[in-house]
Amino acid sequence: MEILVVLCTFPSLESARQIGTALVEAHLAACVNLCPAVESIYRWQGKVESATEVLALIKTTRSCFEALEQKLRELHPYEVPEIIALPAEPVSAAYARWVHESVTGF
Repeated sequence: MEILVVLCTFPSLESARQIGTALVEAHLAACVNLCPAVESIYRWQGKVESATEVLALIKTTRSCFEALEQKLRELHPYEVPEIIALPAEPVSAAYARWVHESVTGF
């Protein structure tokens, strides 16, 4: 079972908390860490922009990623949300079991 850490930014702590909670309740994520007040500099529609955002670190499994991505796109307020999945390697066996149990419910 492959563990992924999914990076996703949000415009506010409220929206990040709401969507993070929905992902955990739906068993699509084992845990969502919220890192408020990150400064993002990016190009959007031909202009360089900057914004204060909330970075979410979402722990899930590869087998749940597609459903998690779909749910994020459905709930996220951005037109093009940042959804970047990174493989987490190595991961302690106990933590990997916990993530797997949290997203599968058993």
